[in-house]
Amino acid sequence: MLILLGFGGTNRAIAESFAPCIVLDDSFTEKSQDDLGNLLLPSKNLSEVLAQNPEASIVTSPGIPPNNAMITTALEFIATHPQAKLCSEYDFFATTLSKMPPSVWISGTNGKTTTTQMLTHLLESYGAQSGGNIGTPLAKLNPNAPFWILETSSFTLHYTQVAKPILYLLLPLSQDHISWHGSYENYIADKLKPILLLREKEIAILPKNLESHPLCKQSLANLIFYQNSQDLADIFRLNLSAIAFKEPFLLDATLALSACEILFSIQDYTLLNTFKIGAHKMEEFHDKDGNLWVDDSKGTNLDATMEAIKCYKEKKILLVLGGDDKGADLTPLFDLIAQCDVEIFAIGSNTDKLCTLAKGTKTPHCACYTLENAVAKMKDSFRIQTNAVALLSPAAASLDQFSSYKERGEKFKAYALQ
Repeated sequence: MLILLGFGGTNRAIAESFAPCIVLDDSFTEKSQDDLGNLLLPSKNLSEVLAQNPEASIVTSPGIPPNNAMITTALEFIATHPQAKLCSEYDFFATTLSKMPPSVWISGTNGKTTTTQMLTHLLESYGAQSGGNIGTPLAKLNPNAPFWILETSSFTLHYTQVAKPILYLLLPLSQDHISWHGSYENYIADKLKPILLLREKEIAILPKNLESHPLCKQSLANLIFYQNSQDLADIFRLNLSAIAFKEPFLLDATLALSACEILFSIQDYTLLNTFKIGAHKMEEFHDKDGNLWVDDSKGTNLDATMEAIKCYKEKKILLVLGGDDKGADLTPLFDLIAQCDVEIFAIGSNTDKLCTLAKGTKTPHCACYTLENAVAKMKDSFRIQTNAVALLSPAAASLDQFSSYKERGEKFKAYALQ
């Protein structure tokens, strides 16, 4: 029997494709059954379900943290019933079903979605399909495709023990999801897990500051380390001047091209330059008065926001910060802000924390609490500023006030253009 922990997009797709399953979720309050015959149960019923299915495959939704009661219950059961196993979506397809084609995994703190999209764009004619954290569950991908390109989150990697890629691309890491992983060190370790599964001559491309990490020393794979786009260009003989994108997207582009060189010995700059960057990532627009606004709502961690600030460091930056910062240490961000001409408009659940940090660095700031208030005050600032940019790059997740970063970005643009 297949037992699913959590009923988000990943496990919902599995339940649709492999019904009947037993699904347990914290949001279920009573026993029910869906139209496909899947049994839906409250999470408190897990011990009873496991006792009745001691050889079950248990697939966890990637977003469920390790300290969730369902995870701890499952691990305690497996300790005395080794025929049961807890696995990720990746392990389920790679081992239980053997329906996972060769795959390229792309991870990191920022840029993994764009890099995944760019590489898929470059290799679409080769039959590549993309999925994973990018929005398409593996159960919705074609198992007969020549290969998959998977945006891979640290959550998925945490629960993955067996599945491995044929090529692993890791973008730079910075503090993110600390409250989920428990520490930055645990976050890094989960991001590096794939290199322990790779065999000799299989390749991983990793940030150079991880070169001395103990897991890199243990890996049998061919590890290629880079510091920036120029490093990748030197290693893979890429022509940076032929690439139409600037940082931070230049790094995504050079990683995608590096993967193409490894996999098929191709460098198609013309095709790469037809790629369109998605919405809410450094998306510039102007209001009726010609003021520059930038929607970087997908900047959900301090590293993304720091890169955004660097792009506009020659301007006065009116910066919207705030939301759920997931326990990250924001000190490096404020160290950078102190070196630039920045005024902070704080929103969300960490508004007071941001204002305290701003006071400590003597940074001009305003406790706005809501995005609508922030935009109104930014419009007032535009009336007295020259050479200014209004930047939404919150260094925080959106779910404390919005349904998604997309909604946050859309509302930012709507308020700005009113």
